[in-house]
Amino acid sequence: MTILFKNRGEAGRRLGRALEAYAGRSDVVVLALPRGGVPVAYEVARHLNAPLDLLIVRKLGTPGYEELAMGAIASGGITVLNREVMSIYRIGEETMRAAIAREQQELERRERLYRGDRPFPKIEDRCVILVDDGIATGATLRAGVNALRHRRPARLVVAVPVGPQETVERLRSEADDVVCLEIPEPFFAVGQAYLDFSQTTDDEVRKLLAQAWREAPD
Repeated sequence: MTILFKNRGEAGRRLGRALEAYAGRSDVVVLALPRGGVPVAYEVARHLNAPLDLLIVRKLGTPGYEELAMGAIASGGITVLNREVMSIYRIGEETMRAAIAREQQELERRERLYRGDRPFPKIEDRCVILVDDGIATGATLRAGVNALRHRRPARLVVAVPVGPQETVERLRSEADDVVCLEIPEPFFAVGQAYLDFSQTTDDEVRKLLAQAWREAPD
């Protein structure tokens, strides 16, 4: 697969230009999926002059089939359950509550680490742009979209630099819009699209968020 981006920052600047229609609007908020989505979303938010925040998503894996989500929890006290999966695999309420409690601990740890005491932003009736550094299966982004729907945004946009055609099309049926800069064929992995795909650190996430919050539009 051809290298398409120098690093996440460059990908974010290109993605911001592709989202130009949302620039300067007071109803737009950009949410990043940490950690890799934060450097991308930072550049998007700067270009659009929009506030930046996080959406932390924790998948609730089905016991014995951990890759299969029986639900998800997300920032802002959002819980989404897949009752069909729970029924098929006979997942009881006690098992589900235990899974939620376990993942809630990790979500809250990350919230404290990245956000501190800062509250989750109001997204009801706003245009939300959900950003990651790329998609493969799209499971986390889809869980994020599903979770955010419960907060009733006016419009929900997924924005990524790169992803496979099949996943992009599936997301189009769930989000109001999907902006994906590059859809390589064949697609192997998100990291192959980047010259530098080194892991985004917790410190980098905190620094970018602190800078974004200092620069946030009134």
